[in-house]
This record gives sequence, C-alpha cells and structure tokens, in this order.
Amino acid sequence: MSSEGSLQAPIRHPLPWKEESFYDFDQIHTEMERVFDICHGCRRCFNLCDSFPRLFDMIDESATGEVDSLKPEEHYKPVVDACTLCDMCFMTKCPYVPPHDFNLDFPHLMLRYRAAETRRDGAPKVERQLAQTDRNGRLAQPVAPIANLFSSSSNTVSRGLLESLAGIDREVELPKYHSQTFTVQARQDDRVRDASAPAAARKAVIYSTCIVEYNAPSTGMATKAVLEANGVQTEILYPACCGMPYFEHGDLKSVARQAAKVAKAFRPYVDKGYDVIAPTASCGLMLKFEWPLILPDNEDVKVLAAATRDVCQYVVDIAKKEGLKVQPQPVEGGVTAHLACHARAQNLGPKSAEMLKLIPDTRVDVIERCSGHGGTFGVMKATRPLARKVARNAVNAAKKAANAHVCSDCPLACKHISQELDLAGAPAPRAEHPIEIFAAACGLT
Repeated sequence: MSSEGSLQAPIRHPLPWKEESFYDFDQIHTEMERVFDICHGCRRCFNLCDSFPRLFDMIDESATGEVDSLKPEEHYKPVVDACTLCDMCFMTKCPYVPPHDFNLDFPHLMLRYRAAETRRDGAPKVERQLAQTDRNGRLAQPVAPIANLFSSSSNTVSRGLLESLAGIDREVELPKYHSQTFTVQARQDDRVRDASAPAAARKAVIYSTCIVEYNAPSTGMATKAVLEANGVQTEILYPACCGMPYFEHGDLKSVARQAAKVAKAFRPYVDKGYDVIAPTASCGLMLKFEWPLILPDNEDVKVLAAATRDVCQYVVDIAKKEGLKVQPQPVEGGVTAHLACHARAQNLGPKSAEMLKLIPDTRVDVIERCSGHGGTFGVMKATRPLARKVARNAVNAAKKAANAHVCSDCPLACKHISQELDLAGAPAPRAEHPIEIFAAACGLT
C-alpha cells in the first residue's frame, strides 16, 4: 500500500544520462503520460510555473477530459518549454516525489525531454552561444565598456540587431561586464583578515562562479570582506562555469565535463579542511545536488558536494556558533529579500533572510515567489512574456513593500525583479545580493 505523500524527506535518483534508453522518445512519452495523469488528478502545482496551467488547460479542452486525449508530438513540448527547472514543484508542492511509490520528479522529466531534443537536434544556436559563459566573459573583459554600450537596453540600434538576429528581447537588461574580474580585484585587495575574530579557525575557498567572476565582482568582494572581517581565512578559485547554462537545455555531457573539471580543482582545498562557498544560488544547487546525480561515482564531486555552503548559510552559521566580530548597523529604508527558487531547492531554509535579520532595527520583507527569469528564459523574446507573467506576484510583493533595497540569492532574478518594478512605474532599487547589503551594513564596502 502506498503511504501518504510528503511525510518523508524527498530523495532524487541519479540521472541515467549515459544509457540509450534515457533518450528514447517512446519511453519518454510513456513516462510523461504516466506523470501527467497523476498531475491531472492532483493539480497542487497549478500556481507555480506555466507548465501546469498549460497541461491542465489542454486536458480540460480535450475530447475526453483525460490525458489519453493528448498527442505527445503536439501537446507535450509546450509543457516542457514552459518549465524553468526551478524545482519548486519537486521541493515544495508535489506529494508524490520519491520515496513515494509514484516516484515523480517532474523537473528531471522535463530535463530528460530536453536532453533527448538536444541529442537529436542539437542545442538551440543562440542558447548554445550564451551558454559559453567563460568564453564570453574572457572576450568581453578587455572591451567591457564597449560590450556594455552595445548590450545596453537604451542602445536601440544594437539591441534591435540582437533581437532580430539572435532573438534576445531588446528591452531586457543584460548583465554587465567588468574590466577587472573578481579574481583580479580580490588579488589587489589589501585588507587583512582579523585573526583575532572568533571564527579565525575557519578556512574557506570562494567559488567565483561565472556571473560573479565576470558580471558581479561586487558580490564576491562583499563575500570576501565579510568572511575575512570575521576571521575566516579565504582563498579564491575559479576553474570554470558550473554548467547550469548547459543544464537548462539538457546538454548533460557538457555539464558532466564542467563538474569533473571544477570538482578536481577544488579537491585539494577540501582535503586541507577548507569549506567551499558558493555566492550564487544556482551554482550552489549544481555543486551540492545536481552534479552528484549526474556523476554519482565521481569521488571529487561527492567530496565537493559535502563541503559546499551557500554564502548566507555560512554567515548565519558563524553567527550562531562563534559569533560575529563585526556587528552590522541598521539599514535605512528596509530590505526586500527575494528567496531564489534555487536557494529554496537546496532545502537549507531562508538563510539570506535569516542573515539580513541579524541587522538590528531593519525591516526585512521576504518574497517566496519565483522571479520567472530562469536563465535565458527571461532573456529570449519568445519566452520573456511568460517570464514576466510568472514574476508578477513577486514584483507586486516588492512593489507593495516599497523598501529602499531589493536583493536576491540569484543575481539574474534580482535584476529581473528590479527591471519589472521600473516598468511598473515603481521605484526600482539597485539589484543587490544579500551579502552586499550585509557587508555595507557592517561598514566593509
């Protein structure tokens, strides 16, 4: 007899992406019909991403009102295309995830479909180029001002070209590049860690991540400043991107390559007792949860997953166990903290909000709704309207809070919410990471 769902911690099975059957569309369609039928009978996920409303509307409008009326070749792909791989259905809604007998993992089923598509047709051309984050970052760094001018949403000529040639929405704000990467800036930083602080016995290596390394070095510098001010001996390491951009369109072979490379580079640090700090939520999710399911037999990946901590999680842990040496001061105007889906999917609790609440006499409003961005989902003209639709609840909550600061564990999510506030005619605070607000409150930046 099946037990009631959601009474045990969810578990995930390794992805058998090296097996031929993983890419067999007949088998995929059979599994999708099984899963969709269960979803149809439950419908708890109707208010998450647009995959579920699309599915349920197609079923309700079909001849029989059941899944058996749907044609896999016609009706299944729209459901897959609307999935942002946020993991919220698996982590927060579905009562039938393993170890339940129904064994549902909706996001990984969508991922499997995309993997089969990518193997059959190749990855979409533009998304394949955007996924080359390290190459793009290295090319843009020496000419960062020119690259930023070209990509600015106010540059109607260049953005019109990007939209017509590459399908990148002309209105969306794209990440900016910097002439100096986080690694370079950290090397030039002459501050000295406080070896007298209570957490001085800790050692941590910060994984830059591609977006911090090339697009948001201020997040890395804030992370370094907070850790060192509280005694943590820090190192910086950036072997390569975590592979999340490849993951989004199902290129699991490329993800595995990135995982093996990065895990091998971090292994000597972990063996020496270093904690690994991930300053962005999606990258932390990849290191801790997705990589071990893609390379379950890789010992470096296992070791790295066990050693990885989210930056906000790490600061909260210091505060609880050793105590903070540098005490933050109140933040005027309050903070709206968006909890990124990929932070929530790590099942570590609302650590960014918990860290911000260490700041005395400061209003902290928390948003636990998806930003809708989903990597390239919020960038491409074909999917941006849907990204904006999904973001509506989060944006309305931020607008209602009307705080002076808005932040998120995910820099792309924060950027998206900030731009949507601006488009809605509301004050649009600078998009920040929670660790940047915390560092500023401590007088460190």
